[in-house]
Amino acid sequence: MSAKVILKAKRAQPFFGRHPWVFAGAIERVEGEPADGDEVELVSHGGNFVARGLYNSQSKIHVRLYCWEPDVLLDRAFFHSRISRAVQLRHDVLKLNTPGGGYRVCFSESDYLSGMVVDRYGDWLTVQFTALGLARRREIIIDVLRELLNPKGIYLRTEKGIGKLEGVELHDQLLWGEPPPADLSIAENGMRFLVNLTEGQKTGYYLDQRDNRAAVARLCVGKRVLDAFCYSGGFGLYAASAGASEVLSVDASEPALELARRNANANNLSNITFANADVFKHLGELVAAGRQFDVVVLDPPKFARNRAAVPEALKGYRRLHQLALKLLAKDGILVSCCCTGLIAMTDLEELLAQVSTEARRDLQIIERRGPAADHPVAVTCRESGYLKCLVSRVL
Repeated sequence: MSAKVILKAKRAQPFFGRHPWVFAGAIERVEGEPADGDEVELVSHGGNFVARGLYNSQSKIHVRLYCWEPDVLLDRAFFHSRISRAVQLRHDVLKLNTPGGGYRVCFSESDYLSGMVVDRYGDWLTVQFTALGLARRREIIIDVLRELLNPKGIYLRTEKGIGKLEGVELHDQLLWGEPPPADLSIAENGMRFLVNLTEGQKTGYYLDQRDNRAAVARLCVGKRVLDAFCYSGGFGLYAASAGASEVLSVDASEPALELARRNANANNLSNITFANADVFKHLGELVAAGRQFDVVVLDPPKFARNRAAVPEALKGYRRLHQLALKLLAKDGILVSCCCTGLIAMTDLEELLAQVSTEARRDLQIIERRGPAADHPVAVTCRESGYLKCLVSRVL
């Protein structure tokens, strides 16, 4: 019989509403002695069943919820059903299962599997666990993924700091099958991208920007383009392929730039230059040199991992946009990306309003964009809608 986690009075509404995170402050007591990772029942202060989840006393999220049906256990059948539903969206609805392609198979809270991300790159899968409970069930999950997707190999990627947050020790490693080849590549919108599954950032590649890259490329024909925080090429390579007259891609990581150079060669692109430099410093140097661009793309990494870091993160975004406006020619296009989930789209828009007023330049937002459709947002956990992309015209 499962242990029970009893909520404080008047704290059950969000969980009846299917929000998956139960923080310690909402809990009155625990009945039974669940070990970290064990299955538990969440019960209201009045004794009513709310949901079934996985317990972790070491995490700020004491219980992650997965099922709101009292008679359904979190066993192999449950995970098979839940992962099958995620696969169906990508295969039957979005039609992303093309040979040699890349897409997100399962997106944590968005697919009602809080604490797990699965990406597909050709015949290989990467899995990332950010919840102890699911990490403890990885053999079941790997077995289900093998059955549903028939990969050649499954590789585990870990997120920095997750051991401290969740109390789970994980290391990047091959979980099953063949190791991914060093020259693994995926096809995306008619282009080819090399993906480093063992050393690349996140789970190997930024699949979430797929549609945004294509949308921005259409605005780059014949234009001078600056791609800041380019990683393995992304926006800059798309711009070069679309016919930009000049592309400058900047990143602080030399390994990422080496991958970007190889991606440029793989797509026969020569109208692109790469600079290995601190992006803030390099943009300042470009301003001092009087450089001008028609399109500036800002796609920095996450600047804040907790609310205490948000003010400093906003200062970073502000400084980037101040520099970008100085680099943009008249009627230029500014692409502002923000993957910091704690900063909302309205926050980003307000920042743009302030910076453009300071610079005495009019700015028109012409597109509000988010991640590709294989990164859906669960309406019961809108924190899963992390990526913002604003495309603006700067007069």
